[in-house]
Amino acid sequence: MNAPETTPLGGPHPLVIQGGMGVAVSSWQLAREVSRAGHLGVVSGTALDAVLARALQDGDPGGHRRRALEHFPDQDMVARVLERYHRPEGREGRPYRPTPTLTVTPTTAAIELGVLGNFVEVWLAKEGHDGIVGINFLEKIQMGTPIAALGAMIAGVDRVLMGAGIPREIPRLLRDLEAGREAGVTIDVAGATRRHVSTIDPVAVMGAALPTLRRPQFYAIVSLHSLATYLHRDPEIRPDGFVVEGPPAGGHSAPPRGRMTLDDRGEPVYGPRDAADLAAIGRLGLPFWLAGAYGTPEGVEAARAAGAAGVQAGTVFALCAASGLAPSVRGALLEALGQGRLDVRNDPRASPTGFPFKIADVAGSTSDPRVHEERPRLCDLSYLRTPYERPGGGLGYRCASEPVDAYLKKGGVLEDTVGRMCLCNGLMADIGLGQERKDGYVEPPAVTLGQDLAGARRLLAEHPGGWTAREAVEWLCSRVREPALG
Repeated sequence: MNAPETTPLGGPHPLVIQGGMGVAVSSWQLAREVSRAGHLGVVSGTALDAVLARALQDGDPGGHRRRALEHFPDQDMVARVLERYHRPEGREGRPYRPTPTLTVTPTTAAIELGVLGNFVEVWLAKEGHDGIVGINFLEKIQMGTPIAALGAMIAGVDRVLMGAGIPREIPRLLRDLEAGREAGVTIDVAGATRRHVSTIDPVAVMGAALPTLRRPQFYAIVSLHSLATYLHRDPEIRPDGFVVEGPPAGGHSAPPRGRMTLDDRGEPVYGPRDAADLAAIGRLGLPFWLAGAYGTPEGVEAARAAGAAGVQAGTVFALCAASGLAPSVRGALLEALGQGRLDVRNDPRASPTGFPFKIADVAGSTSDPRVHEERPRLCDLSYLRTPYERPGGGLGYRCASEPVDAYLKKGGVLEDTVGRMCLCNGLMADIGLGQERKDGYVEPPAVTLGQDLAGARRLLAEHPGGWTAREAVEWLCSRVREPALG
């Protein structure tokens, strides 16, 4: 295990973890600002290959990504990606060029773009300071995890966080990459008759340019003490800490235990069985943070009183000035928040993963049934598609948000397609990188936030013109005398 870093305040653990949200909503700018404030800034590790490719096609505003790429150890790889995607003059109205879709055995082009995309985001977040920076991965995007982890580790990422599943193989993945060995994760394949593994060999990818890698600490995002206990019992799968996430947290959330019951708004009903036993988690002896309705000074205070090292907060950072949200989207959210009409619902059908997903009600977004129904069904980014085993052992890929006929031909069930949204394209649109198709159709955003808006309302009352990430951090910590972070 790596020796723990200390923060400027001298503590071994951060008091505040800024959550890894959406696709680059937790941008490098946001993570860097939080880290410079002495806490754990986290970049979202979702779809960073497409983020890099699209930013380069838009001319790389500010030149930030090309500046980061100048520091990547393999400049031949950089040259190939720049040649394919960089358009100094921008797209000039053309659609974004497609990026390679993820498979269990990714192509060289997919590997290189993924490695560079994750390297760039982490490198920029770490630029110019000595704070700690993390990256957040989704268990549901298993096929991209080995690639993303290698890119982030080349950039020197300090923490890896992962939820939306059971991340039992991530500690071994990080150890293998640190040792320069081939590393991989088991892929969940529908109808599998054998084990399928997606691997990456850092030596084969980087050759002589491979730098010495350092294993980041790993925090597993869990919703129940039973999962924390399971991950803790075996040193091979044991994380370095836990983020205990409750149902109000943004993005994907765990479904309720037992049979799914919906309330009069059509949202899953959570009960006592869905509450984590914090005392049981505390007895495991690892640091843990609380998330979901803890994004206030009182929430931080309560978390510390419960034995937690601190909190993970998302919404107060998603709405701050350094957030990756497009200014138009952030402005619409703040306006609705200030007028008391911002609503976030936990939709059990929106995500093709089958996990409940928080949808913020924003005009012009897929939260509007009309906008959702008018969007042509297609699946071209494909991060959330599911591999399935064909007769004979070959693999196919399907997504419940793709055209219904195509999904059914691949063995999918009609019921699974009802109410599904294309989150991949919608989350790219949230940050101003939505696809503009040849027929003129522009992808609408699909905005996610946490359901507890109390902290954001209070910050907006104190800062009517908006607030910075540092102001959010200082506000969250205002009732704690001895911060745990450095």
